[in-house]
Amino acid sequence: MLILGIESSCDDSAAAVVIDGRRIQSSVVASQTRVHHRYGGVVPELASRQHVQAIMPVTRQALDEAGLKLADIDAIAVTQGPGLIGSLLVGFNFARALAYGLEIPWVGVNHLDGHIHSIFLQPDPPDFPFVALLASGGHTSLYHVTSHTAAKPLGHTRDDAAGEAFDKVAKMLGLGYPGGRVIAELAAKGDPAKIPFPRAYMKKAGFDFSFSGMKTAARQFIEANSDRLEEMMPHIAAGFQEAVVDVLEDKLTRAAAHLDCPRTAMVGGVAANARLRERLREAGAHNGYRVTLPPRELCGDNAAMIAAAGYHALKAGQRSGLTSDVYSRRPSACGAGPPDQNQRHPNTAA
Repeated sequence: MLILGIESSCDDSAAAVVIDGRRIQSSVVASQTRVHHRYGGVVPELASRQHVQAIMPVTRQALDEAGLKLADIDAIAVTQGPGLIGSLLVGFNFARALAYGLEIPWVGVNHLDGHIHSIFLQPDPPDFPFVALLASGGHTSLYHVTSHTAAKPLGHTRDDAAGEAFDKVAKMLGLGYPGGRVIAELAAKGDPAKIPFPRAYMKKAGFDFSFSGMKTAARQFIEANSDRLEEMMPHIAAGFQEAVVDVLEDKLTRAAAHLDCPRTAMVGGVAANARLRERLREAGAHNGYRVTLPPRELCGDNAAMIAAAGYHALKAGQRSGLTSDVYSRRPSACGAGPPDQNQRHPNTAA
């Protein structure tokens, strides 16, 4: 089945063609980084306007790169939420109109389901069940994934997401947006042991996360050392990154042990972090469980993962209709069922 995927949950407009939820025929992403960089974060109204301009060109390019025409597409999968309402509406309404005009089925996909399905777009995905750690700019969560359409939430962040914490510390250092990449590059030049930032593990027996305390500690250190900030910046980046990585690795390792599950996965934009990937592989080898990481190009927001998740949703009989609507927030992933399709949700980021 040829699925056209559409993604517009935040600041990337993306389209992709995927066969049977596994083989990528094309994947195109139009980034808005240059637009939002000067503001130190995503400006929702600007993001929506950029999506309006980009959604048709990226779709045409995805079809061209796959060597296909619209008439060849069997179904459409589109991000329904969570995300910025204005951004989501652009892609969702575009997909709805396209599916209606082509008279083909379409389905709204949970963005978090999409990230989890990014690991199925590589040659050797994990068997079920597995423990998935999802960390991005808007989400940090742990799931016990038992099928393509079912996952039990184990823990979520109580405040900032891991990617959001990276972005905010990068802004404090005057490094701009997005922060994860620049923090990682700067950290490679620093000593992670030089500044011992706190680690917030919450309840040791639980799997929730908290990163606001680390962010506050970073701000206090930056303010107290403003006279030698340039000298200390690589060490601040390295120390902060190591603190975040310690917490993420610890929670995933303990969740796998708690469930006696020999398979784990890390997905989301933060999964592109080289230090985190290294630490997770080391932990997996030490504790005897398999770690699956998506290719870096599939860690960030993309439409291929939405198409992959949509394929399995369609196989399970899920469909969207003319009254379907987007949603800004959703507490769980993998087939939990959308909220009231006729309810308009607040215009807030997930």
